[in-house]
Amino acid sequence: MNYEERDSFGIYSATPTAMDDTVPERNRGPGPHLMGADTLLGNDVVNTQDEDLGDIKEIMLDMRTGRVSYAVLSFGGFLGMGEKLFAVPWEALKLDTVNKCFVLDASKDRLENAPGFDKNDWPDMADTAWEKGVHDFYGTQPYVDSRAL
Repeated sequence: MNYEERDSFGIYSATPTAMDDTVPERNRGPGPHLMGADTLLGNDVVNTQDEDLGDIKEIMLDMRTGRVSYAVLSFGGFLGMGEKLFAVPWEALKLDTVNKCFVLDASKDRLENAPGFDKNDWPDMADTAWEKGVHDFYGTQPYVDSRAL
């Protein structure tokens, strides 16, 4: 399910120009620069080869900075059995507004070896060693709040 289908508040069609065919779809509503977090849950994630990598189960906010830190991606398993969860740094995901999904530059094989966890055994995401391992795997950098330095 994509963000427009999850839009129970009409976020993406609330502007008067939303139905105007002369306005590009990417400019309708508040997105893609500002989007409702709940509308992103369940969005598909694909890789650059357009292979299905799963969907977003949760969005993790850093309450100290107000920034999105991770999207929790569900991958693998069948009917919820054996699925593995992955904290993917928000910076590693790119929104594809044409196909209404997120793109992660990782092959299925690579993702199978990503640091993941079971839905009943979440890691301590505040642990700096865990954070470093996740960011190293995806080639991203943790956000540093310059106000805290």
